[in-house]
Amino acid sequence: MSLSDTQLRNMKATGKVKKVSDGGGLYLHLSPAGGKLWRMAYRFEGKQKIVCFGAYPAVSLKEAREQRDESKALLARGIDPSLHKQAAKVASIAETANAYEVVAREWYAKNAPRWTESNAERVLARQEKDVFPFIGKRPIAQISAPELLTVLRKVEERGALDTAHRILQDTSRIFRYAIATGRAERDPGADLKGALPVPREGHFSTIVDTKEIGQLLRDIDAYSGNLVVRAALRLAPYVFVRPGELRKAEWTEFDLENAEWRIPAKRMKMRVLHIVPLSRQVLGILRDLHPYSGDGPYLFPSVRAKSAPISDMTLLAGLRRLGYSKEQMSVHGFRSLASTLLNEQGFNKDWIERQLAHGERNSVRASYNYAEYLPERRKMMQEWADFLDSLRM
Repeated sequence: MSLSDTQLRNMKATGKVKKVSDGGGLYLHLSPAGGKLWRMAYRFEGKQKIVCFGAYPAVSLKEAREQRDESKALLARGIDPSLHKQAAKVASIAETANAYEVVAREWYAKNAPRWTESNAERVLARQEKDVFPFIGKRPIAQISAPELLTVLRKVEERGALDTAHRILQDTSRIFRYAIATGRAERDPGADLKGALPVPREGHFSTIVDTKEIGQLLRDIDAYSGNLVVRAALRLAPYVFVRPGELRKAEWTEFDLENAEWRIPAKRMKMRVLHIVPLSRQVLGILRDLHPYSGDGPYLFPSVRAKSAPISDMTLLAGLRRLGYSKEQMSVHGFRSLASTLLNEQGFNKDWIERQLAHGERNSVRASYNYAEYLPERRKMMQEWADFLDSLRM
């Protein structure tokens, strides 16, 4: 007779193995301890065999019967149900191992150590936000160009065209890695050339009029928001480092006695140690800031946790709070401001370029030249700070 759910629920352990048939070869294997396992007995090529369907109640009576019927259909086609199940399991594991997200994270882990921390964070964040939720679980070899374009269109439609282009570049690299490791045969991203509109060439907004710079400095001094954000905005024009280098500054990188900030290579865009000579004005700001954040690693800690720095939008939000639009001023604009005015004032271009930490074509040479023109740069940075103060008056 066929089993019922009531019978299954009421079955108790007897200390012995018990088999209760449901018909058609399906039976419940009751272990001495009370475990209830679905099994099916069948003959294949003259041999008695068993295929397992799982445990009750995780696999219901209805589901067990459906698996029995599927197994009988396989037998009718000359296929061994047990071997078919093993092959399906292997295929499922392989499919999971070859999922886009798995391959992408593997690619990221191999390449991220060569990138700056900020760049690595951006690459992963783009994938986690805009790609993984949509195609992350798909076998990478099965992803088509139209499917990838649909993902990119979602990014484009929210107005982030530049981000969409960067995602396309990253995904193409991931597909090429998959090809190299034998998990894909082609890069669908290569078929999307011209599918996205070309982003307009942009620039970092900045102010170069000396009167307007003076007003900007006075506005920063009067900033009434978070004290840490105010300190970061005050430092930005004096040191003119990249925004990521500024917001992730750590106290251990500063030598106040020798008036130096040494940014480690891992945090620099060009992966080379960078020295920022500190003017008297900068030292004053740092000493004022230390009582507020000196007990943690970062100069500018997040309000949520001192173990993390402020986000990349915090300083920009500070400028917007002061009333400066994106067309007027950006955080990166402090670099453009310094570059323009230092050149106008006749400082040696090599000193300026070295202080801006612009790329050295020869990476080996660059790794040894971080202290190049350091005495001259010390003098330039102090004169620059004094010049900014004169504009503030």
